[in-house]
Amino acid sequence: MENTDTYRTLAHPGTGIYREKGSKFLGFAYPVESEEEIKAHIEALKKEYYDARHHCYAYVLDTPPEPLMRAHDDGEPAHSAGTPILNQIRSLELLNVLVVVVRYFGGTKLGVPGLIRAYKTAAEAALLDGGITERTREAFFHITYGYEETSQVMRLIHELGARLVEQDFQSRCNARIAVPLSRRAEARAQLQNWLVS
Repeated sequence: MENTDTYRTLAHPGTGIYREKGSKFLGFAYPVESEEEIKAHIEALKKEYYDARHHCYAYVLDTPPEPLMRAHDDGEPAHSAGTPILNQIRSLELLNVLVVVVRYFGGTKLGVPGLIRAYKTAAEAALLDGGITERTREAFFHITYGYEETSQVMRLIHELGARLVEQDFQSRCNARIAVPLSRRAEARAQLQNWLVS
């Protein structure tokens, strides 16, 4: 059975470049968590490369049960830009990734096959530059407990395969923990005495 707790994504942002017949294709790949973050990256690139002819992009977000996938050609012929970018993300089996390819037109038309190759190559270069890593899907819980319960809580966190995200000791101890997604129900049941609603 496939492990639903992990997924492949970018280790960090990456860039790539492809040139053909005077046209320049600048690839930018980002690890992302939300559509808001995606919009912010696209807007920033449109502002920085305001004089470019096209800002084509594709993204895949981890939205169980099915990933959310979008591709945008930004004025290029249908499926000549966004789809090749999306196909590169999918071929590397990545989630939570945005790739934008900015095109500066060089005066010579490349034709649809040429555009597909250019967008695919710029996207692939940016993705490979970003490096691939594996991340864990997690559920987050906020718990509060008495100082005398610390060892019991820490043992339970260890048994659940969870990690401590934040911890704060005051009159009561507060912690935020991350549990592998597949163990969310088990964690909720075992932590119920300490959960903050």
